Amino acid sequence: MFEFFTDHGKQAVTASQDEAITLGHDFIGTEHLLLGLLAAETGTAAGVLHGQNVDLERARQETVRVLQAAGIVASGGQPARDALSSLGIDVAEIQRQADTSFGAGAFQFPRPAYTAEARTALTNTLSEAKALGRDRFGTEHILLGLLTVPEGHAVEVLAAFQVDPAALRETVLARIAPESP
Repeated sequence: MFEFFTDHGKQAVTASQDEAITLGHDFIGTEHLLLGLLAAETGTAAGVLHGQNVDLERARQETVRVLQAAGIVASGGQPARDALSSLGIDVAEIQRQADTSFGAGAFQFPRPAYTAEARTALTNTLSEAKALGRDRFGTEHILLGLLTVPEGHAVEVLAAFQVDPAALRETVLARIAPESP
């Protein structure tokens, strides 16, 4: 499915992984996808979000706040590292060797997995793009996909900015209407 994303869409999805790792989360949720959209500043979604006064730094802070309120703490993948350590596998040594062989940051462990909500949002990205007659998925379609998952934490982060998901959806659709076939 990744091959159907536009360059900006790919950039946003990759940025969401980076955001999760940076925040010490061993998962990628809708909130990380939202952060990825904001980090990919050149995409349509970032423009629409900035127009709603949603900025990346505060969105990061709100993500941490929302997750902590839900009882989700940043573990930095420590449980997975501990499990491997109990088997005699030294993840830090693997990291050092990978950095030496392939360059700093080439090895990320653990690679965060997508939550069920994030997978739903990405699946809905496809539906949103197809409904608009698109064969490729941009940041605007990812944002529309996120808005279809009310149980995702991205909607809670947006609420902290007093952004109404239905109104945001209409704003995105209005912004891309001239592009429609």
